[in-house]
Amino acid sequence: MFETNLYHFFIAAFCTFLLGLSKSGIKGIAALIVTGFALVYGAKESTGILMPLLLVGDVFAITYYKRHVQWSYIVRLLPWMVFGVLIGVFGGAFISEDLFKYGMAGIILFSVGLMYYWENKKNKKVPTHWSFASSMGIMAGFTTMVGNLAGAFSNIYFLAMRLPKNEFIGTAAWLFFLINSFKVPFHIWSWGTINSQSILKSLELVPFILIGLFSGVYLVKKINDASYRKLILFFTALGGVAILFN
Repeated sequence: MFETNLYHFFIAAFCTFLLGLSKSGIKGIAALIVTGFALVYGAKESTGILMPLLLVGDVFAITYYKRHVQWSYIVRLLPWMVFGVLIGVFGGAFISEDLFKYGMAGIILFSVGLMYYWENKKNKKVPTHWSFASSMGIMAGFTTMVGNLAGAFSNIYFLAMRLPKNEFIGTAAWLFFLINSFKVPFHIWSWGTINSQSILKSLELVPFILIGLFSGVYLVKKINDASYRKLILFFTALGGVAILFN
């Protein structure tokens, strides 16, 4: 089902390394990871292979950044994300492979525009209306279910909240650990994308996520808050462009 040649395995291994970087704090590269996995395994099937790897990264991140979590932001966003996941579960089953691909590209490009707007508008007031958290949460929940792309919308939300670097990483880590754990049963019993074959593929890639995790921790320490925000914007934009060539 998942036969791959050496070239495709290299792509998957590199994207898994990037996933480790992402989970340890180098945010905004989710589209590159998803694009690579979709190229190797297919857009929908790849979500099941990614799921265990995401959880490995989540467990590492919530352990390492546990002192920096801001629970108030999770409380605001998580219920809406759960609602978005449920929309994705029932709607995603009817989405074709092509629609998955072009939908991913559209979502990323849209999110890049929003992130750029938030970073460059003159009024830096933090949005407090419930509609902002609800819209970002629903979109994050839906996109994480159908393509593991919620990072773009959570990045928009946390950038808008003006969270410092470590609080950004620690809060996002717990948010995604909770939402990814919630998604697992749907991947197993509803979509069938997590199965014995997908688990074996995930296990093959675990060493590469571990390398990425420790590399990411080292890199994050070298980046200040201002540069960190710019890095998120740059990588998200790069990912949005990359997915169009899948």
